[in-house]
Amino acid sequence: MKDALINRREFLRNLGVIGAGALLSMSPWLSVFSEVVETSGEKCRLAIIGTGSRGRFLMSFLLQNPKVEIVALCDIYQPSMEKALNLVREAKVYTDYRKVLENKTVDAVLVATPLNLHCQIVLDAFDAGKHVFCEKSIGFTMEECFRIYKKHISTGKVFFTGQQRLFDPRYIKAMEMIHAGTFGEINAIRTFWYRNGDWRREVPSSDLERLINWRLYREYSKGLMTELACHQLQIGSWALQELPVKVIGHGAITYWKDGREVYDNVSCIYVFENGKKMTFDSVISNKFYGLEEQIMGSLGTIELEKGKYYFENVPPAPGFLQMINEWENKVFDSLSFAGTSWAPETANGNNGEFILGERPKSDGTSLLLEAFVEAVITRKQPKRIAEEGYYASMLCLLGDRALQEQRTLSFPDEYKIDYLNHHSKADKQI
Repeated sequence: MKDALINRREFLRNLGVIGAGALLSMSPWLSVFSEVVETSGEKCRLAIIGTGSRGRFLMSFLLQNPKVEIVALCDIYQPSMEKALNLVREAKVYTDYRKVLENKTVDAVLVATPLNLHCQIVLDAFDAGKHVFCEKSIGFTMEECFRIYKKHISTGKVFFTGQQRLFDPRYIKAMEMIHAGTFGEINAIRTFWYRNGDWRREVPSSDLERLINWRLYREYSKGLMTELACHQLQIGSWALQELPVKVIGHGAITYWKDGREVYDNVSCIYVFENGKKMTFDSVISNKFYGLEEQIMGSLGTIELEKGKYYFENVPPAPGFLQMINEWENKVFDSLSFAGTSWAPETANGNNGEFILGERPKSDGTSLLLEAFVEAVITRKQPKRIAEEGYYASMLCLLGDRALQEQRTLSFPDEYKIDYLNHHSKADKQI
């Protein structure tokens, strides 16, 4: 555990923020690490509900934490369960999550099931007195997300969602710089996630198609919006400290015409009160541009996945390079070209700087799970982390509705919560 404490201290110190006050004002959920020494002898007894690839990925981090004891595993698909048992053989095995919730030794549950199952499991877990970590999106509909959030507030139980960027050092440092005005006024955020693959998993028999490839069917999933956009849309509210008021978009199946029901090509525009915009774009038939979140200010730009930033005005090129450029300009300016007289605005050649000196190796998943464990042990809900996860889910689901209905949609008033200043029962020790 000593190494983990050192790594956490280095993580916070290397962010180089102005001070603890500045750090906690933009990322108040980091306060969960304030009592890690006092909890060094305590345990979080955890149940994993959903032992598929995502559940096992999260288990791989949890098993490195000496404060975690995975006491139960639950899944209806035996091959997934067997793989999970290879990681933790002493856990009790269940096929019915309700039996897990009856287990008095379980302090908290991690829910990594198909999306359509999240809501009832989470609601039942809260009612059973369990703390909850739920993968995103937290609900299948906006109404389900609201019910989950209200139940979290009424029970006062700890509630985390799978938004690992909240604990990614690149993002935390970038947000400190943004809120300090380093990049001027932010007027646009562009997010995209491009892949080239059919998103299918191999199935041993046709009757298991929907169980294994649930992400491809509307009965269980909202496709790219809930699986990918949910991560990126949270960046907008974090950076701008406000929520978009409406969304428009378009979605279609343009390439993978293989019986799937979810779109393989989506685009959404989220508009804020003052006209600022955030876009999300995804196709899974071309991966050239990959994954990125670009935050554009009047003085500079941040590329969060690369962990780099670029100022609008760059220093002049070194003398020799400048001389070469001037020579090339003279040569080409002397040639005659037919066409328009305007010069195109090409992308800036600025190579930028790394936010933290280099690209971090972690995406925040380890620290997110460590924070959840600390919160369960102390029984204290970190401020705003539930709200960040709630709105990330709500925005991707609102975008999906806009795609389906092919019209502009406003954020429903009945689902709004106090985003920045909310204090729940769980803020206090239970």
